[in-house]
Amino acid sequence: MNLLFNNITVLPMTASLADEEKYFEASVGVQGKRITMVTRDADEVARFREACCGDLREVDGRGKLLMPGLINTHCHVAMTLMRGYADDIPLMEWLNGKIWPYEALIDRNDVQLGAELGIVEMLRGGVTTFVDMYWYEEAVADAAEKLGIRAVLSPCFVDARMEAFEEDLPATVAKAAKCDRLSVMIAPHAPYSCSEANLRRAAELSEKYGLPITIHLAETHDEERQIRERYGCSPVEMIDGFGLLKEGTIAAHCVHLSDSDRRTLLERGVSVAHNPQSNMKISSGVSPVATLLGEGVNVTIATDGPCSNNDLDMWEEMRSASFLQKLSAGDPCVIPAYELLRMATVGGAKAIGRGDELGQIKEGMLADVIVLDMETPHLYPRYDVVANLAYAAKASDVDMVVVNGEVLVDGGDVLGVDEMDLCRRVERRAKELDAMVK
Repeated sequence: MNLLFNNITVLPMTASLADEEKYFEASVGVQGKRITMVTRDADEVARFREACCGDLREVDGRGKLLMPGLINTHCHVAMTLMRGYADDIPLMEWLNGKIWPYEALIDRNDVQLGAELGIVEMLRGGVTTFVDMYWYEEAVADAAEKLGIRAVLSPCFVDARMEAFEEDLPATVAKAAKCDRLSVMIAPHAPYSCSEANLRRAAELSEKYGLPITIHLAETHDEERQIRERYGCSPVEMIDGFGLLKEGTIAAHCVHLSDSDRRTLLERGVSVAHNPQSNMKISSGVSPVATLLGEGVNVTIATDGPCSNNDLDMWEEMRSASFLQKLSAGDPCVIPAYELLRMATVGGAKAIGRGDELGQIKEGMLADVIVLDMETPHLYPRYDVVANLAYAAKASDVDMVVVNGEVLVDGGDVLGVDEMDLCRRVERRAKELDAMVK
């Protein structure tokens, strides 16, 4: 069914930071998978209605705002199963003592179950695309296909899983090729968890399949120390030498960077997935986001996994990103409100190589859009709608989510999902896994 968002406030994310008009009242039409009309002309709206020949749903835009869907550029969605399982401990202890022993027990069905829960959470918060990094990515693909979200599947490996990764990769690539909402990246876990041989192999497979890379990078002081002891260089220098840093690479975290490291990221065309809440929770440090942006690096917003955050709320993540940079820099002007929203939309689209189709509302773009209910106390008064969105909006303000022209969330509810049944199944399986790991 075609869609008409009538007389709605539109934040198209097409303006620059310097432009005065960043949002306006208009009508937006969707036909099939694409946005085909953005207009303030009543006659054009009438012609659009006529062209739809009755196959049209009209959305009354009064009190609402339309903007591009949010793009979460780094998460481990199936780790919803471990939300609250391992908190308040350092990263290496968290991984070695808690997470990896737990993950040794999970199977494909567990991953799909956890992914479904996480996708429902993201959809309710206005996420239309996410980049996942995990095992059993075919199961994540099944969850994404079932629920309608757009997903970038990134089969992940550590040294112990390299053989399974190579066996599974062709099937994941083949599965994604059958669905226009799915794509694939290759995900070596991190410089400290993969051998030189396996990191070089990842670069070879990237070239063989024509797939970009995503990797955890420069996340903690421990990682920096380990890599310098082992290779005599920084983590950035190390993986750059193995051919992993190139156009299309998404590097998650990038907290501990030298001047030279930052230049390398810029020169190679790498995008950074900034995960401020996870970095704070695990005490990884403060990524130099304001500096990276000022130097021209594409920095995006991400949640990381729900076991290290502990939610998948991009609105909280945006706010944390800005406030953390302002505090760290001692400058309240860094990362202004509109820049935050660009990072979560335009920046995310660029990072996944879809900047020509996603991240903005304009004619010809894919219809991945969200509607927020602005008639709520915490979004009044309206001196600046952009600032209200960046600093006061909540996931619960999302009223409608459209992906590829299909309505997935309506009235705040994810369509076709019995959420409480899903939650009960997750709780039951989580208790079983907890008993097994003990």
